[in-house]
Amino acid sequence: MPYLQLDVNDTYPFDLKQALAKKMATTYAGLMTVDIRRISIAIREVGQGGVWRTVDGEPVPVSVLMCDIRKGRTAELRMQVAKALCADCIDILGLSEDRLNVEFTQHAGDEMYHPTLGGFSPEWSEHEA
Repeated sequence: MPYLQLDVNDTYPFDLKQALAKKMATTYAGLMTVDIRRISIAIREVGQGGVWRTVDGEPVPVSVLMCDIRKGRTAELRMQVAKALCADCIDILGLSEDRLNVEFTQHAGDEMYHPTLGGFSPEWSEHEA
């Protein structure tokens, strides 16, 4: 954990997706104070017309960032992370801010297993370094 999944309506070159993954991982690790090696990022190019939201009565193409994270983070911290990750997506992929949503799903540390890092994710606390 965490697992960040960005669904987009376009396709992007490998190097751009790699740059975004690196930036998002760095942003997330810094703000959430987690081991960057625990972060997985998916950039899912669902194809033109693959993700929609109704705006002014009409469906429009959008992007959605789903963030599976450990539970216990404050709403203020989640808002800060959402804004920073949106900025990464806007800066690197050129996504439109008004067409990008972020959603969080929170999990206990024992719901994500990392064999390389010794097992389950540790629980988050405000005292974690």
